[in-house]
Amino acid sequence: MSSEKETRKQIIDKRLFEAGWNVDDHSQVLCEFEIVVEPINEFEKPNSVYHGLRFSDYVLLAKDGKPLAVVEAKKSSVDAEIGREQAKQYCYQIQKSKGGELPFCFYTNGHDIYFWEIEHSPPRKVYGFPTRDDLERYAYLRRARRPLTGELINTRIAGRDFQIQAIRSVLEAVEKKKRKFLLVMATGTGKTRTCIALVETLMRAGWAERVLFLVDRISLREQALDAFKEFIPNEPSWPHSGETEIAKDRRVYVSTYPTMLNIIRDEKNPLSPHFFDLVVVDESHRSIYNTYQEILDYFSTMVLGLTATPTNVIDHNTFKLFECEDGVPTFAYSYEEAVNHIPPYLCSFQVMKIKTKFQNEGINKRTISLEDQKQLILDGKEIEEINYEGTELEKTVTNLGTNTLIVKQFMDECIKDPNGVIPGKSIFFCVNIKHARAIESIFNTLYPEYKGELAKVIVSEDPRVHGKGGLLDQFKKQDMPRIGISVDMLDTGIDIRELVNLVFAKPVYSYTKFWQMIGRGTRLLDSERTIPWCLQKDQFLVLDCWDNFEYFKLNPKGKELKNQIPIPVKLFGLRVDKLEKAMELGEASIVSNEIEKLKKQIESLPENSIVIKDAKSDLVRTKDPNFWNSFSGSAGKESIRILREVIKPLFRTVSNVDFKAMRFERDVLEVSIAKLEDDAEKFETLKMGVIETISDLPLSVNTVAMEEELIRKAQTNAYWANISEREFDNLVIKLSPLLKFIEAGGEERAFAKFDLRDVVVEKEYVEFGPQHESVSITRYKELVEEKIKELTSSNPILQKLQSGNVLSESEVHSLAEDLHEEHPNITVDLLRRVYQNRKAKLVQFLKHILGIERLSSFPEIVTQSFERFIQEHSYLTARQMQFLDLLKHFILERETLTKKDLIQAPFTQIHPDGIRGIFTPKEIDEILILTDKVLAA
Repeated sequence: MSSEKETRKQIIDKRLFEAGWNVDDHSQVLCEFEIVVEPINEFEKPNSVYHGLRFSDYVLLAKDGKPLAVVEAKKSSVDAEIGREQAKQYCYQIQKSKGGELPFCFYTNGHDIYFWEIEHSPPRKVYGFPTRDDLERYAYLRRARRPLTGELINTRIAGRDFQIQAIRSVLEAVEKKKRKFLLVMATGTGKTRTCIALVETLMRAGWAERVLFLVDRISLREQALDAFKEFIPNEPSWPHSGETEIAKDRRVYVSTYPTMLNIIRDEKNPLSPHFFDLVVVDESHRSIYNTYQEILDYFSTMVLGLTATPTNVIDHNTFKLFECEDGVPTFAYSYEEAVNHIPPYLCSFQVMKIKTKFQNEGINKRTISLEDQKQLILDGKEIEEINYEGTELEKTVTNLGTNTLIVKQFMDECIKDPNGVIPGKSIFFCVNIKHARAIESIFNTLYPEYKGELAKVIVSEDPRVHGKGGLLDQFKKQDMPRIGISVDMLDTGIDIRELVNLVFAKPVYSYTKFWQMIGRGTRLLDSERTIPWCLQKDQFLVLDCWDNFEYFKLNPKGKELKNQIPIPVKLFGLRVDKLEKAMELGEASIVSNEIEKLKKQIESLPENSIVIKDAKSDLVRTKDPNFWNSFSGSAGKESIRILREVIKPLFRTVSNVDFKAMRFERDVLEVSIAKLEDDAEKFETLKMGVIETISDLPLSVNTVAMEEELIRKAQTNAYWANISEREFDNLVIKLSPLLKFIEAGGEERAFAKFDLRDVVVEKEYVEFGPQHESVSITRYKELVEEKIKELTSSNPILQKLQSGNVLSESEVHSLAEDLHEEHPNITVDLLRRVYQNRKAKLVQFLKHILGIERLSSFPEIVTQSFERFIQEHSYLTARQMQFLDLLKHFILERETLTKKDLIQAPFTQIHPDGIRGIFTPKEIDEILILTDKVLAA
């Protein structure tokens, strides 16, 4: 626009109005606000009536009439940054002349808006003006917030040492004015609890009032809501049961990505981009940002990412999104650290590899038994034609015998419940829903005594799964079902501490997903809550039926997935390709037809998307008739370039469409391009793909049957021999809306089904994972405990001890001789090494073994003492906690410590002066008391 005045009237006034500011209401907005910057000297004659005055374009007022914010406007054709210094000076001058608080600072050219909280944080681009309530909330938070350095952390919510360190790392980053943070924490280490404790601290310290927690599935939304209600019950949350409309009077909001995307695009009930003070992104990984980046761009706030993906496989773009160096998140805590902690924070696991003959060698004449071959001949099957690779199982072929064998092996090898009869809680990871239903049917056939309750298919498509009392709720909270048969739904995010068996009945190629699936079993039991079907959990079992562990040994990062181009982007791009080819061939009618389709596709872009709003100036060009009339010569090439490089990427914002119909349209478009290019081979290949899709349409559905004539005709070669552009369009118009019926009632593609006898050819435990305990130490403990329990039935001294009576020195001596006689290796020195207690006496070991009194190991005493110290000093900085962690490991490794050690390596790696560089004298004295206490244990 040619002037600032026009920009203000046509763009900025409207954008202020969208945020609830009426520029004509002087109780809300003052335009051309007069600012006295230079008082007139009584002896000096002013140059003009405006001498010593400045005029702010807009001043936004609080309800009490005081200035809340300054908005400096520039014309749309110039960079908004030009107004930055001017807006800043106006803010200071208003404060100087009017008193009160420093106004918030905005500067804009209509399209780009920048928000600057002067003296607190750098300017940042925002996607709309704040409402009056937003600005008053900002002003309140600015007055209320306290320094986070000394703010205590609620250890009742998250009290483990690493959780406190994670929270402290984020709080310190907040104080350094950072706005994006990434926590990498292994599944089961309490990411959600840590996040809730962080939220509680920020709210209590006056840094946040409203928080948004984003998840990718409804079941995870319910889980997160329950966690917030449990740990901060007094903070009102959204949504309540049955709520669909966004409520604006809550403090904690939990939403799925699609729901929030629809909310921010809703014109009828708009949500301010300044509504939240913190956005938490659960399971932060690349696929989410490809689709829902718009949500994070829309909200002008701090963003916290949570992920269980190991640091070494998080991609570059995720670190970049959270403004972290590659490989260096805000805080990380790995599965290995959690399992090796004393006592462990997570459960270790054993892996049993099971492979069948058909999986290894395929299904063919050579591998099918003679008995089964005879039966196949009787069934009219040609043995020579049966030839499937093992990798085709559950993709193009299924064999009841193989699945039955896997179920039987599971029932033989699984960890059972306390009665030792049926499996503890278990998950079967299946290839697809058909495979899952087949596994469920096998359980019901083999074990009818459980009346169909032992194993249940739990998939997101089933409406019976969700909500209280649904299948997932039953699996989590009730005795039955014991086995959840899953296709993707139980792979990630579901927290069930009692899971003791995981069955990989499918191959997995994503390293991230694989470890998320393993993470379903890593949680330890809650010591304060006893569940009858799982009283003890020392480790869990993974039955790997598809060599997944072997695959990840050879391919540590799994299969590298290429970025997929969204279907709407691909469709638009193909249409531009066709337009360009038609121009080249001089096909005027095709050019005209494709232009109309491109216009229609551009009109379908979601206008309320911030991506589309940002690109408004580019889209305005496509509304000019001259843009479309210029498709010839160099002008045409430039128009094609704009469509391909500028407009095409915008179609990533398209979400609420029938993607099956769009895929069909894409496939037909590809065939039409091959015909236009006169590429017979490509045309034939692509045509067969379209015919195969059309053949899947279920004529048993009335709506589909209405197009039966076209469906049958489109499957003939004659139809395609001379197909016209109009017929291509007709196919798309009439058949693409019917694609949605294929899955619901479609005729299945050829899927071979057999019931052939299969056999196990490989069955072994696999060494994999962070913890493999020494067999000799384990066996020694078992031997000692078995021997002592055996002797208790006949040895009067042991019986006396078991009854709670004190033994005399002579009785202890006599008992030691008896034990040595029974087994020469039962000595106090060996017991001290095996039970890792340096000072315990024989009687203490015996009481521990007999269950009279628990004996803590030296590592347990050290670890628990340090954890209590950190909980009691939750104000410690991340660096101080890092020092304490180093000190703990130093004591565990050397079992000794001098004061001199604390000012030498390795402690000088954290600060050149060692302990003196990071702790006060009082804190050092407390640490020395702590170390003396643990070393005396």
